[in-house]
Amino acid sequence: MSNISKEVLRDYINEQKFTNPTEVLTAMKSMFKDILQETLEAEMDSQLGYDKYELSEKRTPNSRNGYSKKTVKSELGSVEVNIPRDRNGEFEPKILPKYQRNITGIEDKIMALYATGMTTRDISEQVKNLYEVEISAEMVSNITNRIMPVVTEWQNRALEKTYSFVFLDAIHYKVRDDKHIIIKAAYVVLGVNMDGEKEVLGIWIGTNESSKFWLSVLNDLRNRGLKNVLLFCIDGLSGFKEAIEAVYPFAKIQRCIIHQLRASMKYIPHKDKKAFAKDLKAVYGAVNEDLALENLMSAKETWGSKYPNAIKSWEDNWDNLITFFAFPDYIRRIIYTTNAIESLNSQFRKVTKTKLIFPNDDSLMKMLYLATEKVSKKWTRAYANWDLVISQLNILFSEVLNEGA
Repeated sequence: MSNISKEVLRDYINEQKFTNPTEVLTAMKSMFKDILQETLEAEMDSQLGYDKYELSEKRTPNSRNGYSKKTVKSELGSVEVNIPRDRNGEFEPKILPKYQRNITGIEDKIMALYATGMTTRDISEQVKNLYEVEISAEMVSNITNRIMPVVTEWQNRALEKTYSFVFLDAIHYKVRDDKHIIIKAAYVVLGVNMDGEKEVLGIWIGTNESSKFWLSVLNDLRNRGLKNVLLFCIDGLSGFKEAIEAVYPFAKIQRCIIHQLRASMKYIPHKDKKAFAKDLKAVYGAVNEDLALENLMSAKETWGSKYPNAIKSWEDNWDNLITFFAFPDYIRRIIYTTNAIESLNSQFRKVTKTKLIFPNDDSLMKMLYLATEKVSKKWTRAYANWDLVISQLNILFSEVLNEGA
């Protein structure tokens, strides 16, 4: 259209006498159909070596053999064109391949809408309103299913040999399984590579959150090439520590302080929550491990007799709660909580909130994958002060990093 002169366009506009935008779109649709039809005719001319009405130039026994009607979906709505045929059945137009009936890029738009959490029914209505194209909810589902081979390839891709920090967490969904609705866990692993860049290493769908399933996830990571993890950041799942030590025995483990805080606060009545939380903040906010332990003992003297279970949970998990004290402040801020992966999970919740029940594991997996792709595009920067972080890690984990180097 850019090659058409303004004079020709103005003559056409004056001739049509448009009175509203709808008439302009209708004219554009008609023009698009004509151009598409002429392109098909030109392709047939090129195939046979002579123009439709120039039989004197014919040098082939093959010839035109009428047309077959075909309706295609375009940005301007459905358009019916006549596909030229030849007697030998050799003609296959390049502008409109044999089995293609969609020339709009609608499939990409459907994927984008699905990634935002829209239901297949809502997407069907949206496409109909925007493009005047009838696409059933089932068709939308079939289109999104085409991404599953890509998901499988992504889930099995090779990983880097070493990651600095790896965050582990799970998020739960209702999924239909063999005519029953059960709660399943999506096990999510977020890694930070040695350049300080975040990357979702994988997502696994399991029947429930357990240390046994986490062990299979860790084995999968190792089989895909992840040999060294410097530090794991985890929540409070029982057996987590043992699963990690079985696969990555040299890795450090940091139990999430926020998870630990929530776990202990559930034992405290409302009237004492503020004071108790203040005393615990003196523990995890201490400048070093010695002062942290001293403050914990002080908190135990104050609250131990009233709320023994709240204090005991800190004592029982102390070894994994104090790991971050070995690091400077700019590393502590990265590892003392699993906020990095919880932020990712909050994005997952946004796009899945309209799906009360997923029809199967694949339906859940493809939505989480598309959400991951969308979120990952925003991760364009490494963590702040990463040059300082990596300098510390190179010293503190020199034996692991130099092994096999």
